[in-house]
Amino acid sequence: MRYYTESDTLFVRGSFRAASTGINGGIRTVSTLLNHTAGSVPDPEDAAKKLGIAAAGAGIGGDYFGLLTMVPAGQACVLQYDFITVFITAGIRREGPEGAGSINILINSSEGLSDAALLETILVATEAKTEALLALDLPLTGTPADAVIAACEGETSHRNAGRMTDAGKRVREAVLHGIPEALTRHDRGVKADRPAFFIFSRFRGEHWVPWVPENCPYYPCHFEGQSCDFCYCPFYPCRDESLGQWAESSNGGRVWNCACCTLLHEPEVAAYLKKYPGASRGELLRLAEQIKKQ
Repeated sequence: MRYYTESDTLFVRGSFRAASTGINGGIRTVSTLLNHTAGSVPDPEDAAKKLGIAAAGAGIGGDYFGLLTMVPAGQACVLQYDFITVFITAGIRREGPEGAGSINILINSSEGLSDAALLETILVATEAKTEALLALDLPLTGTPADAVIAACEGETSHRNAGRMTDAGKRVREAVLHGIPEALTRHDRGVKADRPAFFIFSRFRGEHWVPWVPENCPYYPCHFEGQSCDFCYCPFYPCRDESLGQWAESSNGGRVWNCACCTLLHEPEVAAYLKKYPGASRGELLRLAEQIKKQ
């Protein structure tokens, strides 16, 4: 999986088995998930056209699941909890149903889920969204425009994803933390060229950590003059053993360890990915090899 924002659209690219409650939703295999910012809530036919135009502009065609939001892509929140990544855009207005806002949730598991587990993931995320809103003293379960996409990569390793399972627990915690963060960014009118990013950490106790590249106390973690635009790699976990390796985690499982990978810290490679956000990992590796030969 890799993700990026372009022309006020959040793109999540990969090879997914996915379930969507959005426009032209259902369950099928797709290469792209997208969350496109629209000025207002359009009627269903116009909404499908808007998504189609956004996808066509990115050269995707019809191979996608898409959602529409009224929230700028830069106000999104991305939350990483082990093998679960959750993307949230959230904005609530109080002028009436036609301007009620929207809350969109996209979920990807790097470990495969059965179709039933994908549907359970949508249920868990929706329940957690309601719980988060009530905790904020907002007397609502969502807005009329809300939608969820649940996706996964790889062969099925989780048959169920209820809130007590490994997958469901992580989805629930990410949504509970992400909804208030996303609403805060929208309410403050944050103007940013990238989403906020949060990592679930177990260092000195379990907690969520916001990641920002500015004033990093660990700089430089690899070498002087490195680029930190992609400190948290959009390809994670790539599973490319030429770049990283599996390591035992503190909870007895395995996590992908890429601490020694410098691919996206090379300034020329980072600049290339910023210019061409749809570039594949193989393309970046070839570029890095060319740079070494110069």
